[in-house]
Amino acid sequence: IRRLLRLTSERRKKILQVDNLDVFYDQLQAVKNVSFEVKKGELVTIIGANGAGKTTILRTLMGLQKCARGSIKFMDQEITLTLPFVRARIGISIVPEGRRIFPDLTVEQNLMMGAYTRVDRNGIANDLKKIFQLFPVLKERRKQVGKTLSGGEQQMLTIGRALMAKPKLLLMDEVSMGLMPIIVEETFKVIKDLHQQGLTILLVEQNARKALSIADRGYVIETGKIVLSGTAEALLSNPAVKKAYLGG
Repeated sequence: IRRLLRLTSERRKKILQVDNLDVFYDQLQAVKNVSFEVKKGELVTIIGANGAGKTTILRTLMGLQKCARGSIKFMDQEITLTLPFVRARIGISIVPEGRRIFPDLTVEQNLMMGAYTRVDRNGIANDLKKIFQLFPVLKERRKQVGKTLSGGEQQMLTIGRALMAKPKLLLMDEVSMGLMPIIVEETFKVIKDLHQQGLTILLVEQNARKALSIADRGYVIETGKIVLSGTAEALLSNPAVKKAYLGG
């Protein structure tokens, strides 16, 4: 019972806290006073239309885009001004929009690039085996260069590369974009499985129904502002969300 209580308490700890975030592209404000949190072990999704600011939030969390105002804390550590490679080293990893693999490197070389901050050779080798178990097609294609893979295989490779960093928090940006429906189903099954294994995930996604179907909680963003938040179940049944994002 004590162990269960301890695990429950750990899962309630905030792994990410974002407060009053403002982000600009030149004079255009893309993110407006955004605040949200992700607790350890949660799968949280941010849904919204194209151009609402979802990708900008993830880029800012990863340090790829500067914020004008606000605070980002990761595991109680202030990281607002921290460089991207430092964020990767302390446990934040990203599956970027549009996949963005290294096209002229092999599948295995792409995966090993995900582990560039690690020095535990045995751990890296074991995690590579796990990636090949998770995505058997990548094992079959391990010596192929990335640009020869299908779109779905490249998405698997991008997820695998991010997992090779052994993240404490996995950021996922529009993973369903441009994929066939059957590949979307497989991708979301993988995300659900990773969450059930205890990985903390922040998922940004246009496919609101799919995202909310596997998430614990969600936030709705419109024109740079968070306008709704709640459990995934509550958002799925919310009339405004149904009308705007679920086709009902």
